[in-house]
Amino acid sequence: MIRLALAAPLALLTFATAAQPVSVTPAPLTLEQIMADPDWIAGQIQVPEEFEGGGGAPYFSVDGKAVYYQLKRSGSPVFDLRRIDLADGKDNLIDAAAMASADGSHTAYSADNTHAAFVRNGDVFLRDLRSGATAQITRGVARHSDPQFSADGRLLSFRSGNDWFVHDIAGGTTAPAAVLKAEKDPDAAPKDDALRAEQMRLFTTLQKMDKDKTESREHAQAMQRGDASRAPLPFYLGDEVKLVDTELSPDARWLLAVTVAKNYERGEQAKLIRYVTDTGYPEFESLRRDAGRNPPPPQTLWLFDLAKHTQTKVDYGNLPGIHDDPLAAIRAENEKAGLLKTPAAEKGKAGKTDKNKTRDLEIAGIAFARDGAHAAVQLRAIDNKDRWLATIDLAKPTLVPQDRLTDKHWINWNFNEFGWENDSRTLWYVSEVSGYAALYAKSIDGKAHQLTHGNFEVSRPVLSDDGRWFYLRANAEKPWAYDVYRLAVGGGELQRITHYRGMDDFWLAHDGSKLLIAHSTPYIPPQLSVVNANGSGSPHELTDTRTAQYKALRWIEPQYVQVPSTHFKGSIWAKFYAPADYDKSKPHPAVIFVHGAGYLQDVTANWSFYFREQMFANLLLQHGYIVIDMDYRASEGYGRAWRTAIYRDMGHPELQDLLDGKAWMVKNWNADPKRVGIYGGSYGGYMTLMALFRAPGEFAAGAALRPVSDWMLYDDGYTSDILNRPQDDPLAYRRSSPIEFAANLRDPLLICHGVIDNNVMFQDTARLYERLIELHKDNFTLSIYPLDRHGFVNADSWLDEYKRVYKLFESHLK
Repeated sequence: MIRLALAAPLALLTFATAAQPVSVTPAPLTLEQIMADPDWIAGQIQVPEEFEGGGGAPYFSVDGKAVYYQLKRSGSPVFDLRRIDLADGKDNLIDAAAMASADGSHTAYSADNTHAAFVRNGDVFLRDLRSGATAQITRGVARHSDPQFSADGRLLSFRSGNDWFVHDIAGGTTAPAAVLKAEKDPDAAPKDDALRAEQMRLFTTLQKMDKDKTESREHAQAMQRGDASRAPLPFYLGDEVKLVDTELSPDARWLLAVTVAKNYERGEQAKLIRYVTDTGYPEFESLRRDAGRNPPPPQTLWLFDLAKHTQTKVDYGNLPGIHDDPLAAIRAENEKAGLLKTPAAEKGKAGKTDKNKTRDLEIAGIAFARDGAHAAVQLRAIDNKDRWLATIDLAKPTLVPQDRLTDKHWINWNFNEFGWENDSRTLWYVSEVSGYAALYAKSIDGKAHQLTHGNFEVSRPVLSDDGRWFYLRANAEKPWAYDVYRLAVGGGELQRITHYRGMDDFWLAHDGSKLLIAHSTPYIPPQLSVVNANGSGSPHELTDTRTAQYKALRWIEPQYVQVPSTHFKGSIWAKFYAPADYDKSKPHPAVIFVHGAGYLQDVTANWSFYFREQMFANLLLQHGYIVIDMDYRASEGYGRAWRTAIYRDMGHPELQDLLDGKAWMVKNWNADPKRVGIYGGSYGGYMTLMALFRAPGEFAAGAALRPVSDWMLYDDGYTSDILNRPQDDPLAYRRSSPIEFAANLRDPLLICHGVIDNNVMFQDTARLYERLIELHKDNFTLSIYPLDRHGFVNADSWLDEYKRVYKLFESHLK
């Protein structure tokens, strides 16, 4: 591992984000260097969504006196577990022998703080906090997770898949909380019909046999039910359903389960072929369902009373809007355009409420209150237009609606966190109802109260164990600056805890005294520190895993700029790169980098998922270019209206913003309007296609990397949010898919795609290639990568791809 000592050298580690170009002349860069395996940059600390792959997130030890984290070995895919003692800063490797005494993650604490439970290597451990004694509760092949204590501290429960187990702390026994079987009850009475009725009427022997069988079964069940030393009686769900999820109440009294129809027809799965294999023979791989297939199966919610051994199907009928048809007007628009035909029986029903028809739903989350007396369920309409938060009256049981979030565009897949406050009667949740993601609180029989206010986004709220504070991530200072803030549970002032501007993630210590922080800058990968939870004092920096080679380099800091829009009242935030000695007196070539995912924020003060692309920007600067990276409309971090601006019209608002970025560089930095290139991967590749196909002549050349060319071929869960489904809205797909506009190509185009891409299938590019052939286009090239998926992992492929991108720009922009 390459890291500094925790004494004086760490003082040299700074995390400031400059707003102007640095005056130091950077050393010459090469593509071979910046596209090499990223181990040359730093030892990778595993933080969610950083770098590629890896292990689990960092965590505090049970006593809060140490920090555990996973660090990637240089030149190896292996991540090692390491422990830093906060008192002396010693950083030790946890090898196989030391693992037996290491603390695990996902730690839960009993309410009286006498016990803690954690998970290590898929097994559950229980520690007595008074004596320090640790007991291993499970040891097996199956992996266990989600430990939780009952409110009285007597029971520890945990799960393995959809099976839950309960450990009696005093008695030391562990048993299944419930046994759910997706099969018919073998002891169920035969179905009553006319023939059976006649048999039982005519034959007294059959009557006695049936009576004896029933009596024996009821006796056996009564004995098993009444004997605490035996496993619980099974619940039989029938053989026509499949179990999707379960959640157990902390007191082990109630179980909620989610099922779908076992034989629901989703349609054909997407498939890919591996041509380069270790056997030499082609291999086939089945993947997800694309848009245009059947929607996901509707989900059913069941409540099981484990004490009384009863099961009840939860009725959705009292959810507000459950009988609405929000897509009726859209289908009518498509019918008018000649793209849909409405059955005669459905004509005249557009927009009307049909109380005999219930919208299909999915269960997005389940949370029991600490005392187990209440459960909260988040439900989402499969048409993507509604999200409900409801509690369950366990005694009846019925759904009690608590909040409904409706969006005529689509409900966000982010900002859906929710849970219970310590009183077990008040819900907290995140909602975009104000236009920005904000935190709310609502007692189950009262009104909702908005706790955070302002044009910024909050996420990942964590309630302190004493129930006094919410800690959360927010960009309250600037859209690109993220830090930890805290807020009193009752509301009030939002207090800033960290001042990094590039805070990636955080974890609160159990005693509420400190936070473990993962933070970064545009050129420093995520590192770890500990800060006081009240914001006092200075951060205690724990790691600097950068290599000496990487630290010796100097980089051009991005300038955070606002590009005025010519299409709406406002501006587009961007990162702009220009050398310190830039000469505005002569025109320069320029490049627009387009980030992927669509709903992603790349204009931040954090280390970017696109760290290679940022280094490539530095290389371009050394060769006379300027570069801009824009958070176009649809990007994350700017509120609901910004996110939904592309509804049913993907590729068009974003292109307007990119063209405004080009105009801004021409006006303010003397970019040559005839020498502007564009490139990006995934959604960025998609936007490159849209730019060249929808605005021919605006860009001198474009490189579309792993691009979507037809949204009909992309994942249903992503695409149906933004464009609805093709069965309802084929018009949206036609105006949003580049392949529909391929005839307009007149500028040089490079397409690069991994053959085994399991996100944007290679089929997307193959179809577009054939379309361009049939259109007699001859200004495009294709480069394929047989051993790479969507996110390349092979350095050779990265290098080859960017050699081609660089050659494209040098050939057409210089």
